[in-house]
Amino acid sequence: MILWTTAEAAAATAGTPSGSMWEAFGVSIDSRTVQPGDLFIALEGPSHDGHDHVAESLAKGAVCAMVHRLPEGVPDDAPLLLVGNTMRGLEDLGRASRNRSAARIGAVTGSVGKTGTKEMLAHVLSRQGATHASVGSFNNHWGVPLSLARMPRDARFAIFELGMNHPGEITPLSRMVRPHVAAITTVEAVHMEFFASTLAIADAKAEIFDGIEPLGIAILPRDNRHFHHLAAAAEAAGVAGIQSFGSHIESSARLLDCGIDPHSTAVFALLRDHALSYRIGISGRHWATNSLAVLLMVQSLGGDTDKAAHALADMTAPKGRGERKTVTVAGGSIELIDESYNASPVSMKAALATLAAAKPAKAARRIAVLGDMRELGGQGPMLHAGLNEAVELWNIDLVFTAGPLMRHLHDALAPQRRGGHAESSDAVVELVRATVKAGDVVMVKGSAGSRMGVVVKALQEEGR
Repeated sequence: MILWTTAEAAAATAGTPSGSMWEAFGVSIDSRTVQPGDLFIALEGPSHDGHDHVAESLAKGAVCAMVHRLPEGVPDDAPLLLVGNTMRGLEDLGRASRNRSAARIGAVTGSVGKTGTKEMLAHVLSRQGATHASVGSFNNHWGVPLSLARMPRDARFAIFELGMNHPGEITPLSRMVRPHVAAITTVEAVHMEFFASTLAIADAKAEIFDGIEPLGIAILPRDNRHFHHLAAAAEAAGVAGIQSFGSHIESSARLLDCGIDPHSTAVFALLRDHALSYRIGISGRHWATNSLAVLLMVQSLGGDTDKAAHALADMTAPKGRGERKTVTVAGGSIELIDESYNASPVSMKAALATLAAAKPAKAARRIAVLGDMRELGGQGPMLHAGLNEAVELWNIDLVFTAGPLMRHLHDALAPQRRGGHAESSDAVVELVRATVKAGDVVMVKGSAGSRMGVVVKALQEEGR
């Protein structure tokens, strides 16, 4: 299906086209991944300028390049769309896509769990109609308009993730997306370097209601200590209805119980007065809780909740968020749980609980390899050391730590649980390699800046 034509893109951005007319089937801002038929948008950033890659993108099959200056190395008749500023042009394209769409729109934010919740929602809705969702964690000032600009004309449902690490960042994103349903997964001590309190984080998350459509619905975490504050913010923003999820008896979707095994989670819940039992193809109580938000969103978007619950059985973990891989080692194999995408105190504890549910081979171990949690401000040392409580609670056999902040956890660990400490993910690799043995279950987690994906990659490559 055609996504954009010359005339439509020019009208949306007030741009001036040159060269031949074109029809685009995709939108890209990365010359490395441009596909034939894409509209390439040359964004200018602090360290990279897309204008330097226009010729390369056109050579790869891009049908046009949106630019705000004439790039070098392209012929005079190259298909270009000249705009005042390409970042504003991308935003304009996103708004135009939203304006023409008849899709029911959902938006998700939260301190943790927003990508997984978005992926669950996209997974179940795709069984019920044409569904568009933002890719990965495209949840910031460029990821959201890009996801909007890529929305197919015939989408019945569209799901967007909205993220932030400073106050004021979600409001413009919400006003672009204009969701019919907006969900907040939770409010926790994440990005504390930039916030005075978790109440201030709640206020920043509540910005998602600033763009909500008339008669819009808010989905809120009932067990969270800021629930009433979030509900008041939703009401102040004019939200028509507030629903909640969690274990609290007053939850609209109430978790009665869940059973966690190494590869899935059985859920027993009440959706108002409707009893539900279903299985999620990922292990973890946090997946069970967030699946309730998913079902409430499905219902509010006009979908079938029973079908949605059933579809969760073949849900798989997104990359870096609980993916399980079998890796060959001397004498057999290990199970590798990849949680390397990001980390916070609450998600670290959830990951340790998931590791506890794993079943190593006889005499093998549950091993955690943990990297620094970033953006915690002055509370960082205390929050890292405090993870020892979860390590003890879940009886994790060995813990390897990487990074200066994780040194505080290493020092707090019981001696028999200390696998080893290194100052970086690169350095911890050899410690882990020298210790793991067949039958072990190894979970790797850390903030994106900790680069714990290096450990995952090294273990996988050794097993090849």
